[in-house]
This record gives sequence, C-alpha cells and structure tokens, in this order.
Amino acid sequence: MVECRPLRPARLRAYTMMQELIAAIDLGSNSFRLQVGRIVNDQIYPLDGLKEAVRLAAGLSADKLLDVAAQQRGLIALQRFNERLRGFPPDAVRAVATNTLRVAKNSPAFLVRAEAALGVPIEVIAGREEARLIYVGVAHTLPDPHRQQLVVDIGGGSTEFIIGKSFEPIRLESLYMGCVSFSLQYFPRGRIDKRGLREAELAAQHELQAIAHSYRETGWEVAVGSSGSAKALVEILVQNGFSESGITRDGLERLKAAMLRAGSIDRVDLAGLKGDRLPVLLGGLSIMSAVFKEFDLEHMVFSEGALRLGVLYDLLGRYHHHDLRDATVNAFVTRYRTDRKQGASVADTASHLLARLVPEAAESDHPDRRFLRWAAMLHEIGVSVAHSSYHKHSAYILANADMPGFSRMDQGRLARIVLAHRGKLERVAAIDPESRDWLLIVCLRLAVIVHRARDGRGIPPIDIERDGRGFVVTARDGWLQKLPLTAAALEEEQRQWLSVGRSLVLRMSPGRALVA
Repeated sequence: MVECRPLRPARLRAYTMMQELIAAIDLGSNSFRLQVGRIVNDQIYPLDGLKEAVRLAAGLSADKLLDVAAQQRGLIALQRFNERLRGFPPDAVRAVATNTLRVAKNSPAFLVRAEAALGVPIEVIAGREEARLIYVGVAHTLPDPHRQQLVVDIGGGSTEFIIGKSFEPIRLESLYMGCVSFSLQYFPRGRIDKRGLREAELAAQHELQAIAHSYRETGWEVAVGSSGSAKALVEILVQNGFSESGITRDGLERLKAAMLRAGSIDRVDLAGLKGDRLPVLLGGLSIMSAVFKEFDLEHMVFSEGALRLGVLYDLLGRYHHHDLRDATVNAFVTRYRTDRKQGASVADTASHLLARLVPEAAESDHPDRRFLRWAAMLHEIGVSVAHSSYHKHSAYILANADMPGFSRMDQGRLARIVLAHRGKLERVAAIDPESRDWLLIVCLRLAVIVHRARDGRGIPPIDIERDGRGFVVTARDGWLQKLPLTAAALEEEQRQWLSVGRSLVLRMSPGRALVA
C-alpha cells in the first residue's frame, strides 16, 4: 500500500501546467466507481471512468457482517481499478467508502485486503461528509449553482440530502435507506405487488419525516437528483414517454403502474432500463416516490455530478492548500472557545520535536505534521464539557462530531492522539507498535508539559531523538533547574512510557543524565 501525500508547490505547478490526471474511487454500496479527471486551469474535466456493479450491500447480513461473496466481488473490482491507476502518483488518487463499509462490523479486516488490491489507502467517510462531497460534485455541474438547490442522492445503502447555494452546503443529512437494501427487503425474489411498493414507500417516508419539515422551512429553488438511481429513472421516464424531461411526480406514478403490470422484475420490459440497474430499480423508485411526496416535489432535474466528482474537487483543493480540514479545525477552536494562543504554542513545539524525529516532517505540508498540529489546536476542546478528564471529552468529540473534510479514520486518528496527550498511556497501548502515531503522541505530550505555564515562552531549548523503540530527550544545561514543576512532570513521563514498553530518557546537555 502506498502512502498518500499532498503535492509540493513546485510539483503542483508542474502538475497543473502539464494538465496531469487525478483519480477518485467511490466504494459505494451498490457500485464501485473510478473517475479519472484532468486538471485544466483549476477546473476538472472528467476523462475516463470505470464502473463495477459490486452490490456490496447485498452481502450485508442481519447482524451487519459482510459475506465472503460480496467481499470477493469488491476485491476483484479493485484489482481491475489498480491496473488503470498504474503510473498515477499516490497523492493524485483518493478512495472513499460509504454506507456499507460504515456499518459492517468486519469492514476493518476487509479494508486491509481492499487497500492491498487497490494499491492506495481507503477512507471510510461519515454520512454527512459523503453528503458534502456529493454537493461539491453536483455544484460544479449545475448551470446556475448560485440558486438554492435541494440535492437528493439515492445510493445503495444510504440516501443523502443537501440544501446548498453556490458551492456551500446549508443543510446536510444522510438517511439509512438505499436502493439495494430496500430492493432486498421489500421486493424479495423480484416480486412486484402493491403491498411491497406501499410498504417500501411508507418506510422511506417514515425516515424522511425526521428531516422534511426543517428542509421545507429552509427551502430551495430547484430539486436535483444525482447518482445511479436518479439517472436510471430519468432515462426510463423520458425514453418511455412518462416524462418530457427529468423526473416528475406523474412520471413516477406511470412507471409504478408499468412495474405492477409486469408483476416480476424478470418480466419488466422498458426502454432505457439497463441490466445492471434492474435488480435495484424498485428500491430506488420507492425511495424517490417517497421523496416527492414528503418534500412536495413536482419536478427534479438530473446532475452528472456525484460523490466521485466531489472527491476530485476536494482533492484539487488540497493541492492548492485550500484544505477544508484546516477550516474545520479553525471552526472547532472557535466553537469550543479554546485558548488559540496556547494551542499554537503547543503546536509549534510539537512540530519542532517531530521534525527532529522525522526530518521530512519539517515541511509544512507533511501529513504527519498536519495531523499533529490539528491535534495540538484541538487537544483542549473537551474543557468546554468539564476540566476533569477533559482529554477524554476532547477525544470523544473528535471521534463522533461531524468534521467536514475528515474521514472516519482521520477522526479516529485525531481522537487517539488527543486522548493520549496526558495521563496514562496504557489507554492507547493497543496502537500498533510500528505506528507513526507514537511519534506524534510523544511530541504532543512533551509540548503540553513544557507549555503548562501558558506563558507563551516559545519553543523551549529541548531536543529529541529515537533510541530503538524509545526516545532520548535532551534539555539545555541549567534550563530545567529553573522549572522544578516541569522537571517533575518529565520524570513522571518516563514512567508512563515504561508502562507501554518504551523508554524515555531525559538528559541535560552536554550529556549529564537528568533522570537515571
């Protein structure tokens, strides 16, 4: 598996001038899709795409375990994508996974094999982050993105709802209903009857009632459908004369009548209906019908923009140092009223120490440096809950809050680092012994200790180096003698590292041991 890193500014200029390619992979609950785009003047032009009808959600059991057959279908698809991605720089590719891999209990084990098959890391993104990325993709395809839009994206296992204007989302929601799961649950063996259609629509309406009122209050000027179900419905409605353009309420009713006349999915004969969409059409139709009823829609246009295009534009933004994650961290600092000056002091010292351990991390866009600085800026947000055990509150918020731009793995990593910034290291003893997170943890812990006085003294005269699996921290002669509280905290720090099987030796320059 290759490690993704942001492009350096010089490489970015060459990248853009050469009109290089970037790629996004969407591991959806129904289909796995690869989209290749070309960067031209800060715009992305779709160049090539691959689609594999994996139907991952169909392999999800009642106890939320992904079966072997579905896993194998996914791995075969990713191996094919791997071939298309050969020659791409690792930092020009981003892969995201959605609902089925969010809920499957055995997804961590599958993801290890999936990343090996694909050749790049895979991020499992939260529902609202999926919705945000969908809106980014859709907004870049609309003729007038400055109108207020309602975007509905029916996926295989979840459906995302976004109200946005220009390129900014206003409301984001993800509901646990999708074309694969609904088709399996309400239309077993492809049987089509009034009872199944009614129960499926009612189930979808029940889910929609949680958001319909607030969405109608916010309002929109145009409704937009995106992704496979919406595209299939548009093609069927138009080609069969059920609608002149787009999706309409009357067109959906006429389609349902045609499906009921067929009686079975095997006997459906409609122009524009593709074979790979047939097994999940009924689920998508039921959800879309419920959306039209609950949101009181008459017409919906279709957008080719979807999650994978949003991922491409988000990736382009990171290249240009407009990383949404920076804005999210800044928003959290403001929301939780943390001490911004203290956070910056801790971040500067922690970054200094990391650069001593990992010289390449001296570069401002190094991924480990960025995570460490984010953790430093956010390590005290839990104080807003309670000062006692605030690091636990901070970690909980980071693991569970909606953080635009961050994947679930990103949030989990931030939460682990922040949880470990003080107190017992045994809490994070389960972290892989070879993980680079240990380097970030030691740097953050030391930075928090030396800035306990909150006096803005700047980076102190300390250094750090590796010693096998442990560390040696060197302080300038005479500095610690003036700081007995800091010295005592550093002595305790040595005991904490021994509790997880690592050493931390403290020395005074030019070499006299401070702690035996």
